[in-house]
Amino acid sequence: MRVMVLVKATEDSEKGFSPDPWTTAMMEAMGRFNDELRAAGILRMADGLKPSSQGRRIALDGPGRTVIDGPFAETSELVAGFWLWDVKDMDEAIAWGKRCPNPMPGPSEIEIRPLYEMADLR
Repeated sequence: MRVMVLVKATEDSEKGFSPDPWTTAMMEAMGRFNDELRAAGILRMADGLKPSSQGRRIALDGPGRTVIDGPFAETSELVAGFWLWDVKDMDEAIAWGKRCPNPMPGPSEIEIRPLYEMADLR
């Protein structure tokens, strides 16, 4: 079962990260966690995203396309990073998610979403 694990953005992540002791410690902890995921054969891909101020959205309406510059409102609806995992089932994904170091200086959330498989579409 493939799942995407989304690191939800916070006001802190939308400010961007700078090299400071907290960021260095968090990145080291996250690196160790990613090493564990890799060793377990679960990790397929992982990365962090720059703040939404550096992003763009494209609104689609029939043939029309409108480009919207960031930053975007509703920080709680934004994504700051992601993993792509290949796990046995949702229980295994949740167990790994509970082991995740907190990627933010304050409270944060990760969201686990299964990907569609070909069998789901038949």
